[in-house]
Amino acid sequence: MPVDLGNTFVVGISATALFDMSESDRLYRQARCDNPNSAVAVYRQHMLENETQPLQPGTGYPLVKALLGLNRYAEPGQPSLVEVVVMSRNSPDTGLQVLHNIRRHQLKVSRSAFTGGESVTDYLDAFDVDLFLTTNVEDAQKVIDSRACAAAVLKAPPTGAEEAAEGQVRLAFDGDAVLFSDQSELVYKTQGLQAFHEHEDTHQDEPLEEGPYAHLLRKLSRLQERLPQGVDRSPVRIALVPARDSP
Repeated sequence: MPVDLGNTFVVGISATALFDMSESDRLYRQARCDNPNSAVAVYRQHMLENETQPLQPGTGYPLVKALLGLNRYAEPGQPSLVEVVVMSRNSPDTGLQVLHNIRRHQLKVSRSAFTGGESVTDYLDAFDVDLFLTTNVEDAQKVIDSRACAAAVLKAPPTGAEEAAEGQVRLAFDGDAVLFSDQSELVYKTQGLQAFHEHEDTHQDEPLEEGPYAHLLRKLSRLQERLPQGVDRSPVRIALVPARDSP
């Protein structure tokens, strides 16, 4: 019987965002330069020989650890609050190093997708992913263009981010063309700031149409509702950070 994930926040993350795999990536790129025909075989041999070697945390590791930590608030017998799916273009055999390190770091990650070179975009719907995290701009753009789910590009966290995330997750959104439609943004880009202010003042009482990440915000709101402290003291904090001033 399939598990109902309607109230579970499902995060997909690339293996290269979860762990630092820069060495294997460097080796593959070098192999492609030396002999493109044998690059895959060289990479596969490297991954098989190092499948039990430890990997350092990647740029997305602190966020994933903090999100999974929210599951301590799940009520017995209820679905988990957060589920993380590791997604990679590796084949299952070359992805063993990632699986070993998930266990080594004691991450409660129960699902993974190793696509054997295919784009992970085709698998997002099957895994009910709400947010896909990656370090690759092109991969994020493919996900956004597919409208399968929201996507974010991860960069190296600031020093001390892992400690700061302990017990709390903070997410910030832009407004126009993100949570809301791009109608106001188009006025600003085509007619300038003054016209934008006049447009906003004229339409201030009209609801904005939904943007591409409105679904994600609703899913996060349902997550907050399941947290015991309530919205005011929730370990999940959501902020709206637009580029323009409040008036």
